[in-house]
Amino acid sequence: MSAVATRGPAAAPGTLPDARLLIGGRWVEGERQIQALDKYRLAPCTTLHVPSRAQVANAIAAAHAAWRASRLTPHERGAILDRAAALLEQRGDELVRAMQIEVGFPASDGVGELRRAVTTLRLAAEEARNFRGEMVPIEGAPGQGGRLGFTLRVPLGVVCAITPFNAPLNTVCHKVAPAIAAGNTVVLKPDLRGARVATMLVELFHRSGMPANGLHVVHGDAAVGEGLVVHPKVDVVGFTGSETTGARITSIAGLKRVLLELGGNAPAIIHEDADIAAAVRDLVPASFGLSGQSCISTQRIYAHSKIYETFLAQVVTAAKALKVGDPALADTDIGPMVTEDAARRVESWIREAQKSGARIECGGGRQGAAVQPTVITAATHEMTVVCKEVFGPVVSIFRYDDIDDVIEQANSTPYGLQAGVYTKSLDLALRAGTQLRFGGVIINGPSRWRLDHMPYGGVKRSGVGREGPRYAIEDMSELRMLVLG
Repeated sequence: MSAVATRGPAAAPGTLPDARLLIGGRWVEGERQIQALDKYRLAPCTTLHVPSRAQVANAIAAAHAAWRASRLTPHERGAILDRAAALLEQRGDELVRAMQIEVGFPASDGVGELRRAVTTLRLAAEEARNFRGEMVPIEGAPGQGGRLGFTLRVPLGVVCAITPFNAPLNTVCHKVAPAIAAGNTVVLKPDLRGARVATMLVELFHRSGMPANGLHVVHGDAAVGEGLVVHPKVDVVGFTGSETTGARITSIAGLKRVLLELGGNAPAIIHEDADIAAAVRDLVPASFGLSGQSCISTQRIYAHSKIYETFLAQVVTAAKALKVGDPALADTDIGPMVTEDAARRVESWIREAQKSGARIECGGGRQGAAVQPTVITAATHEMTVVCKEVFGPVVSIFRYDDIDDVIEQANSTPYGLQAGVYTKSLDLALRAGTQLRFGGVIINGPSRWRLDHMPYGGVKRSGVGREGPRYAIEDMSELRMLVLG
């Protein structure tokens, strides 16, 4: 991938081609169209096509028929995914630019998103070629001599993938690529706020040799999503998004398999023996990167009293140095939030905390859809900005003395995606790893630290199932026992 071109201070407003529907191997117009906005300028940047109920049903029917007829071998599925990864790299600059316009990513975030998506596709390609079961020792049971037993992994059918705006390439890859690797067919519904970027990725899949009816894309609101979820020929629903929507999906999906990656409220514990400079270096981007719009953004930091003042001063200095503004400019660190309404919500939570006695150490302001990186102290766990998922560039920092108390405070949330702990003590690291109720505990790293081949997912109200191609393939296939006698 070539380097992203540096843009001057007077970058022109960007526009993108229409995001049409892919149904039955053809790009078609929807029943109606809506305008998507450039996230920084809040001006129309592309037209999204929304399907009719009949078009949604047609996409599912075509995907179901394609799954029943599919004869692709694991090798062929892996080859498709490898070619898609290569094409994604080739069109890297174009996709980064689209993310700057449609999603508001600064170039650094867009390049990171692109590179991770390429990695995810290649990981899925390798897992496709290793799609297998295992031997079962049937003859180990009394009287079963002469029998041979083994398990097979077989595809489930049609996967409905519903993806968010805040990772418009990589989350799509984490849903679609394992589904393809396992031999399923897919109907993708990306978030309307990142639909054009997702559509560009689907185009690459089909240029990579994906069968015409193996992957479909439909855009739309909750009504379109519910039409997919309840359809009897959809076998798996994979969703990343809000807890409210996840609960709704669970209530209407019936007995089909449902995989959910939902909200978070990630803590970090900075113990008295921690490397303060390393923690600051990690936690500032973990708290404010992507404008805080990540389920594993660090939202609460607990710093030991012995290092609290030093740590806080360094975090505030680093946060003040971040440049907020136009994501098209090369020196922008923090772009806009997904909508101006989202930015207003975050601003209102900050003001509410301030009125209740919290201190704003830096930031707190808003311009349009962009919110300044904000550091809050003297907050309580009852404040909305602490107990809810902020999903914005805001972090609250607390002082602690007792490790038992701080583990309890870190756990005092209904969410449980990932947590970070900074310490040189192996004993404390192991203790935190077993006592913190999160899907992942990162020692000497932030909650936003993630590699795409590790099992990623939450506990409590943060979801069900795991991402990471190897683990997602298990969720998107069924185990079948075969006995020969």
